[in-house]
Amino acid sequence: MQTAQRRRFLLQSAALTVAGVSFPASWAAGKIKPGERAALIVVDVQNCFVPGGTLPVAKGDEVVPVINRIATAFENVVVTQDWHTQGHASFASTHAGKKPFETTQLSYGQQVLWPDHCVQGTDDAALHKDLKVPKAQVILRKGFHQHVDSYSAFEEADRKTSTGLAGYLKQRGIKTVFVTGLATDFCVAWTALDAKRLGFETYVVEDATRAIDLNGSLDAAWKNMKAKGVKRIQSSDIDVA
Repeated sequence: MQTAQRRRFLLQSAALTVAGVSFPASWAAGKIKPGERAALIVVDVQNCFVPGGTLPVAKGDEVVPVINRIATAFENVVVTQDWHTQGHASFASTHAGKKPFETTQLSYGQQVLWPDHCVQGTDDAALHKDLKVPKAQVILRKGFHQHVDSYSAFEEADRKTSTGLAGYLKQRGIKTVFVTGLATDFCVAWTALDAKRLGFETYVVEDATRAIDLNGSLDAAWKNMKAKGVKRIQSSDIDVA
């Protein structure tokens, strides 16, 4: 059998699994089939971050049907919630003379100040009513420490306080994560960067995210993620059949 024919035969007849992600016989068409060692992370798809919320991300609600569709391809799903106390240190209202989207110095460094949002137990902090991810095994709440903000699903903004998610995923044998949700340039990017740093093969599903884009933050986030080895894909790249 000639080399070209043999390569074609192998591609058509065999499936390849790398780091928990299966590339089936159709992989040449660009489809990724998540396996048992892959997890979908749905970041902060909450009322506060969609139109009508206290910190709305433009078109943030558009991620919901995309996430619902691709979630069917995953055996392992984690959902996160921003879960702030009243008077949280990241709120502009907590700092005299400060306005939302200005910055201040906290004990761990520079902090963007936000409108009051995702306060514990409020409807604003609830998950979007149309989010349908029945396979989710964990809802991880972050940002509940009064004096520390939390963007990443893995580690809070002081870069010392772990959420425990890495240990949970590794104990489950997860090797690969696919990150979705809100917002691309903050909680999604921080989650993806930490996942990669902690040893997970990491993908961000671009059309399953939306951005705040504060002073060029979206472009900066994508450049940083690319530089660190985070892979940028579309929902159409995932085999949901």
